[in-house]
Amino acid sequence: MPYYPTIFQVNLRVVLNALTKSLGRQATFDDISDDLIADWTDRGFDWIWLLSVWQTGPAARSLSRNDANLRAELQDTIADLTDECIGGSGFAIQEYTVSRELGGDASLARLRERMKSHGLKLMLDFVPNHMAPDHRWVDEHPDYFVLGAEEDLAKEPQNYRRVDTLRGQRIIALGRDPHFAGWADTLQLNYGNLALQQAMREELQRISQSCDGVRCDMAMLILPAVFHKTWGMESQSFWPNAIRKVRESHPNFLFLAEVYWDLEWELQQQGFDYCYDKRLYDRLRDGAATPVHWHLVAGLDYQNRLARFLENHDEKRAAELFPFAKHRAAAVVTYLTPGLRFFHQGQLEGYRKRISPHLVRGPDEQIDPDVVRLYDKVLELLRRPSLKEGNWKLLDPKPIGHGDLSNENIIAFQWDDANGSMLLVAVNYSELNSRACIEPQGTPSAQAIVRIEDLFLDGVDNRDRMQWTEEGLRIELPAWGVHVVTLIHRA
Repeated sequence: MPYYPTIFQVNLRVVLNALTKSLGRQATFDDISDDLIADWTDRGFDWIWLLSVWQTGPAARSLSRNDANLRAELQDTIADLTDECIGGSGFAIQEYTVSRELGGDASLARLRERMKSHGLKLMLDFVPNHMAPDHRWVDEHPDYFVLGAEEDLAKEPQNYRRVDTLRGQRIIALGRDPHFAGWADTLQLNYGNLALQQAMREELQRISQSCDGVRCDMAMLILPAVFHKTWGMESQSFWPNAIRKVRESHPNFLFLAEVYWDLEWELQQQGFDYCYDKRLYDRLRDGAATPVHWHLVAGLDYQNRLARFLENHDEKRAAELFPFAKHRAAAVVTYLTPGLRFFHQGQLEGYRKRISPHLVRGPDEQIDPDVVRLYDKVLELLRRPSLKEGNWKLLDPKPIGHGDLSNENIIAFQWDDANGSMLLVAVNYSELNSRACIEPQGTPSAQAIVRIEDLFLDGVDNRDRMQWTEEGLRIELPAWGVHVVTLIHRA
């Protein structure tokens, strides 16, 4: 039977910056309190993903601070922005050692042990596509990078940089996604070079000593077909061998892929435990129920290995993007369907300002009590055995009345656990009042039903909007309305 874990993404530099301010000295991993770790456990999280742990260097930091467009974006987040707020991107890695400013390897190891004592696992970043401009390989192994010529720099100045190395000047490609200009604070690794692939496997094996899993940044960029499309170069597959080598020493090590362009299944087949489910996020953002329903028709061999999210460090804050009623409906669909349940720091409080990975400080924001209550309820539900390790089935809401097609606005599914408990979820993902008849699988007859309890509405029995009949459960839901119900029946 599958197990559906929860993960909480923590912007480590922002947390420690706030602690530094309160302590009057540089805070490290050792200053993360046991009370905070216990709170993560009490909320029901299984994994903590610490963002921006690795060492950044002066080159990326300087590039971030002097990028006028980036600085304008950061100024919108923090009105009193200073250079000290900008630490350089956590994805422009100078070396895969734990940041000295944050306490170094030993301090992180102690935090990991404290987390382990609370039943929490630690996830860190692995960035396969690029390195910071001051990584030692620029001097030692320039052939580890995609090299260019003067004509490349002249033709595509947004994608190449002239770099001074100990072996003379080189023109090196910037790390990039083929759909956008290069990231100015990174240099592109050359996966056509087998020596580079071996070096990155070794980096990954070293990282695996420090954590229980990795989130692999833009994991699809180094797939041979994508790499060829971007750079016109042949390469061999990296992920299957790299994942296999790590698991020879750490059999339960977890791999999470950030992936787009419908390449989730391919990366699952290459060994990833979970892949971002950006398609579900996009369809929920667009606000139409039918595409969401058809997304959930996919086989569980695929869905069980998707990471469901409404927010992360790349996306707008959910509380900013979704009006509250739609936010509530989207949260129920996202987190009560199967897969890895992925939450982001600040999401649970309803914060509205996205914090760039270039920042080491966050803005001061007001907590939204409605959003707090929403996620308190979601996290409470996720602790139920049926939602943690039960059997999930998508249902097909039927129309009520001739010509009434509002059933198409309702997304419905059920969860069953080993004890015979059944949970039914119905969400009206539309702006219209909608109704449907829902027939759960394996339910008793109408005569056996004693009571319907709506768990999402604090146990209120909504008999005026729910009625059990021989055909199933007849429901009526307002715009963006939600039912999460148990059917209490005679033994």
